[in-house]
Amino acid sequence: MASRLRKAGYGLTVAGALAVGFVGGKEGLSTKAYRDVVGVPTICFGETRGVKMGDTATVEECKAMLGDALVEFEGNMRACLTNPDAIPDKPYVSFLSVSYNIGSRAFCGSTIARRANAGDLVGACNAILAWNKAGGRVIRGLVARRKEEQRMCLEGL
Repeated sequence: MASRLRKAGYGLTVAGALAVGFVGGKEGLSTKAYRDVVGVPTICFGETRGVKMGDTATVEECKAMLGDALVEFEGNMRACLTNPDAIPDKPYVSFLSVSYNIGSRAFCGSTIARRANAGDLVGACNAILAWNKAGGRVIRGLVARRKEEQRMCLEGL
């Protein structure tokens, strides 16, 4: 499946650079494993898969991990969107940011994806705000992140 983040032999696309900068900035960088707000071991730019407390990584390893993860999550996101290439870059990156943060399965089952597939991109952008909880409680940082994702999403329409 095609990626709008990377072009073979050319590196990152405009959407790819936007995604890395936006998601990396929202996730923050830690080269040592820590427990996130719900206690999950996390490293680099929000990576949780296979992470154990005590793990470390270099900044370069973290950047590579983020780029690879974004392309992986993009593929999963594209698989559940009926016409992903019709979505402008900023909403596309906003949806990818949410998908990376909540997981592909949750994104694909979300109102965001359903509204995008129905052609209601404004409604999809507004549905981003609902994803402000972790561990069953509203998290101030997620409220702020979702507002920024929604703002960028709507700005791109």
